[in-house]
Amino acid sequence: MSNIDPASEALKVMAVTPRPAHPDQTPLRRFILDNRAALGSLVVFAVMLTFFVVGNPGVFTQWQIYRAVLTTLPIVIFLVVPLVFIVTVGEIDLSFPATMAASGWAFVLVTQAGFDPFLGGIAALLVGVVLGASVGWLVVYGQLSSLIATLGFSFMLRGLILIKTQGISIAVVTLPQTLMYKMFSSDLFGIPAQSLWAVAFTIVCALLYNRHRFGARVHVVGDNPDAAQQMGININRVRVMCYVFMGLGSAFAGVFSVLVNFTWYPSSGDGYLLPTLASVFVGGTAPWGGVGTILGSAIGSLTVSFIQTGVVGVGLSGFYVQFFYGLIIILSLLGHRWNQVRYR
Repeated sequence: MSNIDPASEALKVMAVTPRPAHPDQTPLRRFILDNRAALGSLVVFAVMLTFFVVGNPGVFTQWQIYRAVLTTLPIVIFLVVPLVFIVTVGEIDLSFPATMAASGWAFVLVTQAGFDPFLGGIAALLVGVVLGASVGWLVVYGQLSSLIATLGFSFMLRGLILIKTQGISIAVVTLPQTLMYKMFSSDLFGIPAQSLWAVAFTIVCALLYNRHRFGARVHVVGDNPDAAQQMGININRVRVMCYVFMGLGSAFAGVFSVLVNFTWYPSSGDGYLLPTLASVFVGGTAPWGGVGTILGSAIGSLTVSFIQTGVVGVGLSGFYVQFFYGLIIILSLLGHRWNQVRYR
């Protein structure tokens, strides 16, 4: 008797086989159709950037302002990319800011105790994975609403952090002298090293999302859980693994936040909730599940991260930031809704 699992073989084919193209389509047209969500996000960013350049060419033709954005942008990307898996599988996660803070806390505690920062990074990743698995268990096996469960978990975890630290931040002034800082947060030919690591993370996750069996399972479970179960897919395990991956990304974000600021704050992560959610949907990931784009969401994070810097750079009041957040989000969603077809 053959030991080959038909469902697994089918998923392998789905993960590595591109969608059949119409014979009349040119390669360029096929590329545009296959990447229309990411290209739409890129158009939105280009239009926004053009507006900023015209508004203040003296500022936006200088590398310094782009370097400032690239310094903190990787933190957002480490949160946005795993969240695409969560939304694609048909769930949501509002607990990742607290997970980011808890992981960063573990990192600074181990480092301050005199251990190598790499060991602190491992501790942070373990904390992120455990917290992600805990959230996934509550949602999947506790059968709770992902919106309410993750929100409650976030309040509980953030409260625990504030109780234990009494709201006091922790500075790690020795980080710039460590090998970990030089590898992950120094400058490389004028480019922040963390931005290069974020690019590598995005590429690996895009391959996992589009070309790996796990990514195929995430798409199938998000689009039609009943069909996925009939194919032999353990839908509960897939959903929990997405939350574990979200915890891992949050841990990366927590560690890089400390590497950038040399300080851990008990409120770390709070300011990333809405920009991260906005980046996912601005990038073209559908809120109904089963459809998403890693590249588009990474571009969306660039767009959202640039809004505040751009608005201040052109000389507008900071009060305009909220307006532009809403404008960019609504225009992007309208564009994606008009341009995107849902496949079942």
